[in-house]
Amino acid sequence: MNKAFKTAHSRVAGRYAIGFCALGICMVASCTKKDEFTIEGNVKNGTGKTLYFENVTTSSVVVLDSVTLGDNGFFRFKKSRPQSPDFFRLRLKRRFVNLSIDSTETIKVQSDTLNFARNYTVEGSFECTKIKELAFLQSATGEAYNQLQKQYKSAAIATDAYIAGIREIIDGYKKEAAKYIMDNPASASAYFALFQQIDGLLIFDPYDRQDAKMYGAVANNWNVYYPNALRTKHLVGLFTHSLAVLRREQNTVTLRELDGKQFFDISLPSISDNEIRLSEIGAGKVVLLDFTAYESQNSPRHNMDLLEIYRQYAPQGFAVYQVSLDRDRHFWKNAAVNLPWVCVIDPQSVYSEIAKKYNVSNLPTGFIFNKDGDIVSRVDNYDDLEGMVIAQLK
Repeated sequence: MNKAFKTAHSRVAGRYAIGFCALGICMVASCTKKDEFTIEGNVKNGTGKTLYFENVTTSSVVVLDSVTLGDNGFFRFKKSRPQSPDFFRLRLKRRFVNLSIDSTETIKVQSDTLNFARNYTVEGSFECTKIKELAFLQSATGEAYNQLQKQYKSAAIATDAYIAGIREIIDGYKKEAAKYIMDNPASASAYFALFQQIDGLLIFDPYDRQDAKMYGAVANNWNVYYPNALRTKHLVGLFTHSLAVLRREQNTVTLRELDGKQFFDISLPSISDNEIRLSEIGAGKVVLLDFTAYESQNSPRHNMDLLEIYRQYAPQGFAVYQVSLDRDRHFWKNAAVNLPWVCVIDPQSVYSEIAKKYNVSNLPTGFIFNKDGDIVSRVDNYDDLEGMVIAQLK
């Protein structure tokens, strides 16, 4: 995630340590398990540089050993085999090649100082191939995310385009990573895919209903194969907590999950800076909750079309509660001052917790409330809005 979808991820950071530091993991399986494993290899052009061998736990990174590379760049580290899969990494300055070990093997790593984390090879495990693919997928996703942020911060793209772009980037990673997870939920690659991050945030959100299924798949399998591992306990604890939160809050609104009046209420400042609550404006009325951004290219047309419907049906009991995700409050006020419905602004803009809870990924997006205050429709295509309003006014 990106900061636009930061809310649920922040709760993870506050309550749980991240499962591992991500760039790449390699898991090695063997039928014969001994007491030691060996990591060895070469780093080209590494003469005089220090290579560190570290253990990556669920809450910290511990330096286990280090070596000053000689002319041939050769290194070798030997350590006791862990009782269950554990994660390690080779570190050269701020670049990493991460490894996971669950059995005794000699793992060979070949790389060079210029492209240490991107142009390396690992021999000893088929799982390493999948991990490397995921690492490159995460890297490409992060680069696309950073480019989109630069465009948005320079005002090269509008808010709605930014939100849609972020959603597309995140969903693209999830779609590909889910294949690795479901192929073998007990694998290191599944664990790796699950805990990848962008901008310090988990891409798979444990507090998202769909993403939670991925956490559940990995947690359940690790609990079967490694029930006593600290990493398993961490993962199971995270999944259990996310389920409890999802069941308690019932706040993420999708058309499939409508449940009477169980919607997420909103209270935001109007153009006069007075807080206006969504639940207070719709007594006995049909209400459109409309998420938009006035700076978006289609905003003028959107509001003109909405104005036609509002003028025709407001006398019959139709109301609009319009939430702006604009970043420029002054621009929003100037644009909203002449609109006849309730206009409020979310100070969090595209990082809106409210938009996250309502599962808003494109602008405009709306929700229709009937006269009893129940959500009855989600509006993604505003060509259908008038028919939805008429149906509830009858």
